[in-house]
Amino acid sequence: MVVDDAAFMRQMLKDVLRAAGHEIAVEAANGEEAVYLYKQMKPDLVTMDITMPEMDGVEALKAIKKHDPQAKVIMCSAIGQKSMVINAIQAGAKDFIVKPFHKDRVLETIRKVMGN
Repeated sequence: MVVDDAAFMRQMLKDVLRAAGHEIAVEAANGEEAVYLYKQMKPDLVTMDITMPEMDGVEALKAIKKHDPQAKVIMCSAIGQKSMVINAIQAGAKDFIVKPFHKDRVLETIRKVMGN
């Protein structure tokens, strides 16, 4: 599942993931939608933006981890959000990717988190 309030960012990530052979089960534009869709779809992996309307990524991460402690969530942050990334890792995020995305870093992080 790809979660970001910016449609172009979701599209960029989806393009990178699909090109590497990954399937995108669902996407969400804010944290509330992400939590709801996670419960419905149970995706193998979530990429989660930190700064979003309705519910930010850290709060959405906490809600998803409460529902499913085994959830694999990778946070996506802009440069300069170090304290928020630390909060996300403490809340259970498996790793983080810095925007703007670099294809190799995205795929390396996903391989590491998925264990292959």
